[in-house]
Amino acid sequence: MVHFPAATPEQVGVSSLWIEKFLDRLEQRGIMMHSVMMLRHGLVFAEGYYAPFRQQDKHRMYSISKSFVATAIGMLVDEGRLQLSDKVVSFFPDKVPADAHPYILDMTVRDLLRMATPYSRVTYEGDTEDWTKTFFTSKPDHPPGTVFNYDTSGSHVLTAIVETVAGMPLLDYLRDKGLGALGFSSDAWCVKAPEGTSWGGSGVICTTRDVALLGLLYRNGGILDGKRLLSESYAREATRRQIDNSLNGTRDYLSGHGYGYQIWMTHDDSYTFCGMGGQLMICIPRLDMLFVCTADLQGASSDYQPMFAALWDEIIRNMDAEPLPANPRAAAALAQRLNTLRLALPSGEPDSPFERSYLDKEYILHPNCMGITRLRITRQGDRGELFFTKDGEDKRIPFGFRQYAEGNFPEDGYWGDTISVPAGRPYRCFAAAGWTEPRKLVIRVNIADDYFGNLTITLAFKGSQIALHMIKAAEWFLDGYQGYAGGELADPR
Repeated sequence: MVHFPAATPEQVGVSSLWIEKFLDRLEQRGIMMHSVMMLRHGLVFAEGYYAPFRQQDKHRMYSISKSFVATAIGMLVDEGRLQLSDKVVSFFPDKVPADAHPYILDMTVRDLLRMATPYSRVTYEGDTEDWTKTFFTSKPDHPPGTVFNYDTSGSHVLTAIVETVAGMPLLDYLRDKGLGALGFSSDAWCVKAPEGTSWGGSGVICTTRDVALLGLLYRNGGILDGKRLLSESYAREATRRQIDNSLNGTRDYLSGHGYGYQIWMTHDDSYTFCGMGGQLMICIPRLDMLFVCTADLQGASSDYQPMFAALWDEIIRNMDAEPLPANPRAAAALAQRLNTLRLALPSGEPDSPFERSYLDKEYILHPNCMGITRLRITRQGDRGELFFTKDGEDKRIPFGFRQYAEGNFPEDGYWGDTISVPAGRPYRCFAAAGWTEPRKLVIRVNIADDYFGNLTITLAFKGSQIALHMIKAAEWFLDGYQGYAGGELADPR
């Protein structure tokens, strides 16, 4: 069992003050962090969770899932049950058409691991009945194994290979191969594709520490807690440049440094498991350091770059090879901060001198693309509620004024544990609001469930008139919550 022994930052050559500066940078940018964890020499020197998120909570990891899939492929290779040179079609004779394109017939497992499929886009849509089959029936446009293209459908087919060969779901296989005994969550799970295969391209739901376990496995060359789970040769090959991915000739912290086996080669000879929205595991081998975080950066204009920049500027470039002198006061202050982290709040003030003119008033909206016909805002102390009628149904979103209120987003038709199958329940959400101008209220709704996303609602008032704007950042849901609308007070008296 990996117990994640702890150390003070100074014991591993890091100043507690540098970590404070790193956290300051993230807060100043308003980055919606959910967790952060840092390890050096296998010791946890910083770990914190942004309330309401907790250490034990399972979090959607999006494309970090791909690195779990690559690990399972490596384990099957080590067992001698498949080879990287195997043709992909050999695993799915019932899904390959008789007239399959030569490019499709030529694809190997290694091509898929390196993101070198013959496709320029994913081969399925969300509601496609059999995602795996589309990989063999879609029209390819270039030879496999030649150029990089980030193709999640290839990752999905790798998952299907794992589950076909292993005879069990992806995460069950990884637990069975030793991750379970070493502490990987027994209740971690994976969203399924419509045909029932685990969605290894994006669907793993586990803890921050589960991701750290996988990072340590690769950092240690395939060994965890003294037990070899993955051959050293595969672990090394997976985390080195297997294909060029600088297609536009540029580099940043994340892109342009090459790609391994479902793992990004990144700045400063590091490598990264990377998931949409800010799910990251960054390993810097020369420093024997791991950085793991979860977040929701969807909709942010600058994606991962501010996080990488803050990490390198404030911590990586200042790390010492030897322990630093103890600084109990700074270490205690950092520990206190890490234990009291909170989600970033939207900008704005908790009160407006004009709010009494707008609260508890019903507004009738003109016809609009969102189907919202009326709305009303109420307030009791620091808590508010947005009531609205959409597509003929009455709905409500609770929120706090400059603080978060937990609730359920008022839709129950969004997908659950299987893509395209409604969950039959609303998603959990946290919402907060602020007056960004005396007559403008902005509500930020953060959805944190099996799927993550966010919705920003702007309500601007002008006399008896109202303007409504909604914009969402979410994959495959919230589509009906985007656009503009105008309206007036139902009773302008």
